[in-house]
Amino acid sequence: MCSDWSDWGLEGTNNSLLYKFLKATPLDLMTKKFQEMLNLLLNRNMKVRYPCRYKGFDAKERKTHFRMTVHVLDDYVFRKYQIEMKRNPDLWPLYRGFFVDVYIMHGDRRPESVVSLTDRISESLQISHERDNGSADEVENLMVKLKFLPYKIRTFLIRNGLSTLFDNGFPAYRKYYLKQMGIWKTSFEKQQQLDWLLTEWAQYITSKYRGRGPNNHTYLSEAEPFLEQFAKRSTQNKRLVGYTGSVTATESLKEEVIESSALSVQESLTVAKQEKIDMKGKGMVIFFPAIPGCGKSAVCKELLNDPGELVANGRSIHSLMGDLVKGKYWPLLAKERQKRPKETITLADKNAPNVEVWDTVRDICNDTSAIGVPVVPDSPGTELNPFALDALALFMYRVIQRQNHPGNLDKESPNAGYVLLMFYNLYSRKNRKEFEGALRQQFGFLVKLPILKPERPPLPSAIQDVLSEGLDLFGSHSRKHGKLDSSKGSLSQKWSIWEKNLRQVLNRNAVYFNDIQTPFKEAFESVRQQLIAILKGEVPINSAGEEVRSFNNITYAALTLPVNEVTQTLQHLAATNIDIENYFCDRMVILNSAHVTLAHKHAHGVAAVAKFGDLRGVEVPVMLTAFLFSAKLCALEARIMENEKGIYSRNPWPHVTVWTAKGTRPKESNFLPQMLQSGHAWRVDFAPVVLSGVVELL
Repeated sequence: MCSDWSDWGLEGTNNSLLYKFLKATPLDLMTKKFQEMLNLLLNRNMKVRYPCRYKGFDAKERKTHFRMTVHVLDDYVFRKYQIEMKRNPDLWPLYRGFFVDVYIMHGDRRPESVVSLTDRISESLQISHERDNGSADEVENLMVKLKFLPYKIRTFLIRNGLSTLFDNGFPAYRKYYLKQMGIWKTSFEKQQQLDWLLTEWAQYITSKYRGRGPNNHTYLSEAEPFLEQFAKRSTQNKRLVGYTGSVTATESLKEEVIESSALSVQESLTVAKQEKIDMKGKGMVIFFPAIPGCGKSAVCKELLNDPGELVANGRSIHSLMGDLVKGKYWPLLAKERQKRPKETITLADKNAPNVEVWDTVRDICNDTSAIGVPVVPDSPGTELNPFALDALALFMYRVIQRQNHPGNLDKESPNAGYVLLMFYNLYSRKNRKEFEGALRQQFGFLVKLPILKPERPPLPSAIQDVLSEGLDLFGSHSRKHGKLDSSKGSLSQKWSIWEKNLRQVLNRNAVYFNDIQTPFKEAFESVRQQLIAILKGEVPINSAGEEVRSFNNITYAALTLPVNEVTQTLQHLAATNIDIENYFCDRMVILNSAHVTLAHKHAHGVAAVAKFGDLRGVEVPVMLTAFLFSAKLCALEARIMENEKGIYSRNPWPHVTVWTAKGTRPKESNFLPQMLQSGHAWRVDFAPVVLSGVVELL
């Protein structure tokens, strides 16, 4: 039911619309009943939230459109509301959450487009009311229950699963919620996130209630604090579970979400210093934060055979293959580096899956005058892992095609699938941006190994299913047996069946894998050229030398206009129009700056503002067409003309705020068109004036 994710959350909401709606005269019984419900909830101080999001103004129909979300935050609200329904059976039923599109009509005449529909609804409701004094049941099918994922979590996955969890245990509960997700056709990535959340929830609630769990009427009093703590751990968790907490925390949460979102788009506003590293007297350690089957050994072998310009100026190159080393790999690599000239290029042919290994590589580089260069398989990743499932499937397919692998990870390995799942899970809890950002921050460079063609068909459902089954099995195995090998433990038989099924599914899709992977020669040449560019100093380092403008200080993106030209336009208007002249005579108007807002982080979200980060300094023609004014503010109507970059304003009414009275906020000028329709503002059109605007972040 959620047509737009922007409808969920607190960013860009305007709660003054709620009170305008409550004061408005209802045009039909349906609206009247809704107002009755809201007034009761507000008057009884029930813990309910009502974020309202402005959607636009229809000048022809003379109506303001906004969407209101009603979100019940406390179980006790339902008990209090049921008492009220006993006193007044005509009250509408209350749901955990729902949204309503609201139209406030301006003027005395009811628009024709509204009359026929609302009259029919009102008539049917009135008949129902006359036939049965308890009209709640008849009205119920007219209410639209909100099917946002956050509500599904609370109602269907948490509340409805309590009895299964406490009566039959966690395996039965997990089977229940996975079945629900299957019915909803939840994406695999989202299933992974929810599986982790609900596993934590089950551990939390069963450890607190050793016997019977909380009942359906009080469960939310336990769930909300848990979800609140879960949400605090990351922005991704916030998006998954939705807002949690008390009504009084709403504004502080709004700021928190905005600032945490700012961190996720910080990269868009980053300006790296063009600091080139001098490689004279320095070596290079090339290592692979990757998964078996990605092709690292093949790349290392080819670099040894054909290093090209990597060995220019007397440099040498050598490789140390992890599968052939006896003893601890990284200490041996450090010794090998110390034996050779500082300018040597070392190929660390071993997977480096975690921060501890990266720290070791950095220490080796510091001790032997080298730079560390991570080579990572290129993949879009998922929300929980830097590697997408199609990349994992390809790696698995490659592994089971191997023969006589020195590390015994090949087609003869009975647990090859389990080993790759183990490596895959070593990278969990990081999305692609976080993964690459951590490597760039620590080493300053990043080389990408192409593995999949950009234009490729989606992963076949049979492969998705077998991977999903394997990931579920791995999760169960890890919870029960930790790092115990899959051939041991209570799930060994299931692992054996799954490994056999995995090989059958992957081999049946051999043509698919051969078609989607990047040819090796192309992938190798790409890696080699990237390494050569780093060695020549053609790639600027991007780590400690990075200069970031804090997004906390940026509120909106705008087209700034020349103040003197805007002032001249206003002076000309005052000289040619008596109404404007009289208006300015009574007010002290001094224009210090002029701009057209493109996106505001409170109204449109941080990401919308960040999109203009790469467009700063771009010039765009802006046409001023009219002057709108009221007793407390005035503005120039602006039209952003067509431009090559496709720059436009996210505001429904682009404008330049000229003046506001004391106590009036500049953003209220957004409502001048509505004020004009209601007779509280005036408009003067004039011959268009074209000025040059410059994109800025302010």
